[in-house]
Amino acid sequence: MNDHNKRDDALAAEYALGTLRGQARLRFQNRMQHEPDLAARVARWQTALSTLDSHLTPVTPPEQVWKKIVLDLPSPASVPRARSWLGWAVAAGLAAVTLTWVSTRAPEMSPLVVLNDTQQQGQWVVNADSRRQSLSIAPLRPTPLAAQKSLQLWLIPRGQAPVSLGLVDNRSPTRVDLKNETLAPDAVIAISVEPQGGSPTGQPTGPVLYSGKI
Repeated sequence: MNDHNKRDDALAAEYALGTLRGQARLRFQNRMQHEPDLAARVARWQTALSTLDSHLTPVTPPEQVWKKIVLDLPSPASVPRARSWLGWAVAAGLAAVTLTWVSTRAPEMSPLVVLNDTQQQGQWVVNADSRRQSLSIAPLRPTPLAAQKSLQLWLIPRGQAPVSLGLVDNRSPTRVDLKNETLAPDAVIAISVEPQGGSPTGQPTGPVLYSGKI
């Protein structure tokens, strides 16, 4: 993959995630109308990222959220009679939208690194929450895996030994909660092939298929 294709792939990922904004997003949308291959890249990313939040469950907002919304609503006496119904309708609509947003909002995840294969082609997307306390690792396409084998995720701080972050699913996103691990800027995240259940030594024993530097 040459530099031009790598840039287009990165832009397609940002577009699918919604992080490509403003004029850059408008220019990209215009290009997609005339470049079918670019639209196909976006479709692949959208498919790959569509299940990233499948493991999350809705969260019921605390009671004080609704109380605060009610307190912030305008008093009927403070709204001119001719427009009072409009103000209340808008306020009620905003309240409903706010409650829906709060109840379904999940910890925001943003792209951290793309793991490439030996041909330097992106195969996995790693996202992190804003506090970098959890990761979501998703394959861009189902990864072939031999019988009695597992894929194991590693964090490799610069100049240090690899630290296991657990096993990952070769077909769907995997959520990883970090404990005492720090995602340093120069650290590498990698995936190796290990015996079923993971490395018996606590260190990679099989080939590293995918890797990327934070």
